[in-house]
Amino acid sequence: MSQATLSQRLTNAQHLPDEKCPNCDSTGLSLFYEVDNVPVHSCLMLSNAEDALDFPSGDVKLGFCDNCGFITNTEFDSKWSAYAPNYEDQQSFSPTFNKFAKELAQQLVDRYDLHNKSIVEIGCSKGDFLHLLCELGDNTGIGIDPSAVPGRVQSTATDRVTLIQDYYSEKHANHVGDFICCRHTLEHIQPTKEFVSIVRRSIGDRAVSVVFEIPDTVRVLEDGAFEDIYYEHCSYFTPGSLARLFRECGFEVTDLYRAYGDQYLLIDAKPVSTPSDKIHPLEDSPAEIAASVQKYIDTINDKLQGWRDRLDTAQKAGQKTVVWGSGSKCVAFLTTLDTIDKIQYVVDINPHRHGKFIPGVGKQIMSPEFLKEYQPDQIIVMNEIYCDEIQAMLDEMGVKTELVPLN
Repeated sequence: MSQATLSQRLTNAQHLPDEKCPNCDSTGLSLFYEVDNVPVHSCLMLSNAEDALDFPSGDVKLGFCDNCGFITNTEFDSKWSAYAPNYEDQQSFSPTFNKFAKELAQQLVDRYDLHNKSIVEIGCSKGDFLHLLCELGDNTGIGIDPSAVPGRVQSTATDRVTLIQDYYSEKHANHVGDFICCRHTLEHIQPTKEFVSIVRRSIGDRAVSVVFEIPDTVRVLEDGAFEDIYYEHCSYFTPGSLARLFRECGFEVTDLYRAYGDQYLLIDAKPVSTPSDKIHPLEDSPAEIAASVQKYIDTINDKLQGWRDRLDTAQKAGQKTVVWGSGSKCVAFLTTLDTIDKIQYVVDINPHRHGKFIPGVGKQIMSPEFLKEYQPDQIIVMNEIYCDEIQAMLDEMGVKTELVPLN
């Protein structure tokens, strides 16, 4: 299907003929979704409400590439990529997430025979997953991430793990090892082709497999998951656009699959010397992605208005509303709806967030124990996969309330 035909299918989208796709280098994007004045970071922890409310903001304008199906924020400015140790995105305080992480780590150890091997994780955050891989296979590990905090993770593999507080770049190309993984990092990088090409060049002619994990944008588009669209996420992939990128950069896609309630998309790939033409069954075409984009265009305004009405009704009725989960979804939820005043409190299980203030929102993050006294009328859960875990905590604390999953 031609580029012009795809653009015509996207009604209510503005064509940007000169905008270059950072995923395939073609020109011409279709602008289909905009949110103005959102905080440029969602997980930087601030010590007071004033700094949180004065936090820098930027715009989100999503453009769709007709050629490869990639979606990017055309207004993204990398100068705001200020990841640091106070960037708090650690998820390992959740039993639900820990179960998934351990199962995935064991799966990778078994699939790639990661025993007494050297592992490199690009974008390792605080190092939880890298330590898991090293524990399970008696491996050594190098993690590269500007927000890394050496010593944060307690592990029997600590003496075999080195964390480097830095952004991954060509200067780290000597860190290859026997296996490379990169989880929830590529969506924070706009020049995706350049980034994956650096990884490929670092491998050279060695037989080193790579695994990347990112959010799955098909779910975002099909479900109208606006809470998963925020400034740090400048790059949005579906299975097809991700696989095409890796093939373009000199990899063969060996597997492509979804995980964690179909929220995450994982790609397994190996370097090849000649271009691969192997297509995975999960891949979607640019035309199929365009259809999902059109569904998002057609349904998102009604969904946003539905949430505004719900929050407004609760406020008028004097109901106490709390958000569970203070991360990026919470920031996107409140700032996109522009209804910060209709939420009284935000709670989170991560103790490193407690007492801190949310960028652009200004709400102080409370511990779950706060709810025992507060007894809210409803709790809006930012990620429905945690509902059972949250309900068990509420039952134990004697908190009777309505849990409202976002989707």
